[in-house]
Amino acid sequence: MEQQDRPVRVALVGAGNRGQTYARWVADHPQRATLVAVADPRAHQRNLVASAHPGAVGFADWQDLLLAGVPADAVIIATQDRMHVEPAVAFASAGHHMLVEKPLAPTAEQCRQIVAAVRATGVLFAVCHVLRYTPYTDLVKRVVDSGVLGEIVSVQHLEPVGWWHYAHSYVRGPWRREDLATPMLLAKSSHDLDWLSYVTGRRIERVASFGGLRHFRPDQRPAGAADRCLDCPVESTCPYSALKLYLPTLRERGPVWPVSVVTDGTDEAALTEALRTGPYGRCVYASDNDVVDHQVVAMELTGGVTATFTMTAFTAQTHRQTRLFGTHGMLTGDGERVRVYDFRTDTIEQLDAGTVGGSTAADDHGGGDSGVMDAYIRAVATGDGRHIRSGLDESLASHLAVFAAETARHSGTVVAVPAQ
Repeated sequence: MEQQDRPVRVALVGAGNRGQTYARWVADHPQRATLVAVADPRAHQRNLVASAHPGAVGFADWQDLLLAGVPADAVIIATQDRMHVEPAVAFASAGHHMLVEKPLAPTAEQCRQIVAAVRATGVLFAVCHVLRYTPYTDLVKRVVDSGVLGEIVSVQHLEPVGWWHYAHSYVRGPWRREDLATPMLLAKSSHDLDWLSYVTGRRIERVASFGGLRHFRPDQRPAGAADRCLDCPVESTCPYSALKLYLPTLRERGPVWPVSVVTDGTDEAALTEALRTGPYGRCVYASDNDVVDHQVVAMELTGGVTATFTMTAFTAQTHRQTRLFGTHGMLTGDGERVRVYDFRTDTIEQLDAGTVGGSTAADDHGGGDSGVMDAYIRAVATGDGRHIRSGLDESLASHLAVFAAETARHSGTVVAVPAQ
C-alpha cells in the first residue's frame, strides 16, 4: 500500500449532513487528511464543521473560498443537487481534485459540462456513489467475478427506502419536489443503477420504467387530520407522525440525524418549535411534494442481461436486497451477507460481508461513506486514480441511464441509453 508524505489538504463546499459526514472522516484521520476550509451560507452548519477542525477557514460562499486561494489539494462538493455544476466547473478549471456528491447534476447536459471541465484539466475526480465502496459490494463483486454463478443472466434489485426515511427526506425534506432537487430516481436511486452496472460489469443499454406518487397526497389524507402533527387529533394512529419520528431519536440518541436536519437546537423545546413552524412538522398528506413514492425500472444490459429495479417507500428501513441469477448459480444478498447456491454441486454457502453500520446516512451507509473517503484521499495522496471506483465514465454512464429511465416513465416507451 502506497504511503503519503503529508496529509491531503481538503476544502469542503457545503456543510450539510453529507458534508459533515465527510468532514468527520477527515477529523478521524489526521495523518491522512486535514480540513483547511469550509464554505456554506448557513453560519450554524459552517461553524459546526470549522469548530471541529482547528485552522480551517470559514467562508459564506464557495466563490470567496476559491478567490482566497486557500492551499487545498482536493475539494469536496456536497451542496444540494442543483448547486453542483458551477462550483465543480470552477474548481476543476482551477486545477483542484474533486469529490462530488451524487447526483452530479439534474440534467445530462449539466453532467457533461462537469465531465468536460474535469477532462480539460485532468484532475482526479470521483462521485459519491458510496455503494461501490462497501464491504458488502466487495463481497458480491468477488462472488460474481469468481465465476461460481456462471454467466449472469438476470438480476432483481430492491431499494427499500423505508417509510419514515421517505417521509423525512422526500415528503417533508429538500428532495420532495423535482423543481427543488431532482426526480426520486436520480436523487435516491442513481446509486442503484450505478451499482448494478458495477457488480455485473455491464452497461445499461435500454430501459423502461413505471411509477408515481401513490400515497403521500391530499386525497389519501385521513378524516380529521390537521395540517401539522402537533395539532392533529389522529396523530397517534398515523405511522408518519413527526412526533413519533423525531422525539424518540432525540431522547434516545441526542440531536443526531435526522433530528439535526430538523433543527439547529439540541433540546425538545427547539425540536417542538421546529415541528410547529418548519417543514418537518407538516402533515405528509398536506405537503407540497411531487416525487414518486414507488418506481420500477426494467433494464437490458450489455450482452442481453436483464435486470429489474424497484424503489419503494413502503418498507422497513434496511439495506438493499438483491438476487443475481446465473447459468451455474444464484446469489441472494441482503446488504450484510450473501447466500450462494451452486447448481453444479447442489450446495449453499453463506458468506458474511462484515458490514459495519446500518443503511442510512447516520450509519455510514454500510461502510460506503468511509469507503469513498478512504479511496479518494488515497488517490489524491498517491496520484493514483485506480483507487477511484466512481470516476468520470462510469458515473456519467449511470446518470445517463437514470435520465433515460425518467424519459421512459413519462413517455411510456422503451428508451435507449446514450453511450456517453
